Amino acid sequence: MNLDWPPPHFLVRWGRQLRAAWLSWWNVILIGAEILLLAVLPSSYRKGLQRTAVLTHLLRATLPHINSFLVLSALVSLVLIRIVVATASSYGLSQYALEVLVRTLVLELIPLYAAMFVALRYALPGAQEVRRHLAERLREGCDVEHQQLLRSELLPRALGATLSVMLLAGVSGVIALVLTYINVYGLSPWGLPEYTRGVGAVFTPAVSLIFALKTLFFSLAVAIVPFAASAQRDAQGRFSRRSDISEFARLLSVILIVEVISLVGNYY
Repeated sequence: MNLDWPPPHFLVRWGRQLRAAWLSWWNVILIGAEILLLAVLPSSYRKGLQRTAVLTHLLRATLPHINSFLVLSALVSLVLIRIVVATASSYGLSQYALEVLVRTLVLELIPLYAAMFVALRYALPGAQEVRRHLAERLREGCDVEHQQLLRSELLPRALGATLSVMLLAGVSGVIALVLTYINVYGLSPWGLPEYTRGVGAVFTPAVSLIFALKTLFFSLAVAIVPFAASAQRDAQGRFSRRSDISEFARLLSVILIVEVISLVGNYY
């Protein structure tokens, strides 16, 4: 019997690609674990250049982007709120509009696009900056020691990305809740008791815990995946520039896994 098997070299190439992908992910996990370990050590925040680097990147990750993100978040939230409120009113389902808005906008969308915003504006460009710096040092013949790379380059940027995602998600969530109240009840304070009961009915202890954990893991994914990958050498032992699309796809796969797990925890 003549079986139509692929040529052996296809199998060899596929095996090499699978092995390279596995090693790349394994290195990301190892370097990410080292970053997390350094993040909980008090010595990582001691006075001197280390503390200055951490504070600098905390500011660089948040302050230049907070105004543009909050304006964009408020506009997107306002559009979605108006769509949901108008649609619910037209079908006589106004009593469900508040719950739908809180669940879709605050619980799901805001943490997701806060993570995407920080990834595109800070984490991915920062990872390419680290690789460019390492490539320049390698061309000059002075390699960077691994612990120094972790402490001086990766850890400050990772902490900055983590804080930025959590801060932007928290502030934009509060703005979305305020805009929701104004669109549903207007500027009158008499709707406040009903509004707080409706929001409180959504934010049960279990949902609040899942929301906090999801935001935390989103921030850790944005902080660790790009910067851990930036410290990996290529097949030639160099730090050549990597495709932004492939790095974004790697990060997006982790974020989608966290999102799916949170959806399962909230609705199943």
